[in-house]
Amino acid sequence: ETTQAMIDHLAAVNKILEKNNYSEGRLIPILQEVQAVYKYLSKDMISYVATSIGVPPSRVYGVATFYAHFSMQPKGKYIIKLCDGLPRQEVASILHALYEKLKLSDEKRTTDDLLFTVETVSCLGACGLAPVMLVNDSVHGQMTPEKTDAIIDQVIAEEKAANQ
Repeated sequence: ETTQAMIDHLAAVNKILEKNNYSEGRLIPILQEVQAVYKYLSKDMISYVATSIGVPPSRVYGVATFYAHFSMQPKGKYIIKLCDGLPRQEVASILHALYEKLKLSDEKRTTDDLLFTVETVSCLGACGLAPVMLVNDSVHGQMTPEKTDAIIDQVIAEEKAANQ
């Protein structure tokens, strides 16, 4: 990371801290906002937040690791969530299609270019559309491996177009 990027990151975090009055009582909202901006909570960011609000880094780390929605690993620009509820066979085939397409696995959930992260979740609250896949805030129902491939291709095409 460049020095300028780090300065920009700290400036953004400072705004979040300021808005929350550097209050320990606002730790969870502070971490939520920091993660919303950076997609994850790095050790440096955790230490910076801790120092800024006057608590030990272990306290902030403890909160960040306790709640499942916080991530200590970088995540992709597109977070793909797949409901791992029933039916198992269909979910397994869609997950396999995602892993194949993006060269990922259960151990490696984020692409090297930080474009995609694949997660399985217990419930997306859309059982009527099962199997369901969420790409950021976009819901895709009645998924098949073929539909999965097409959606990933579409996102990649949109990314290429946007970056030209």
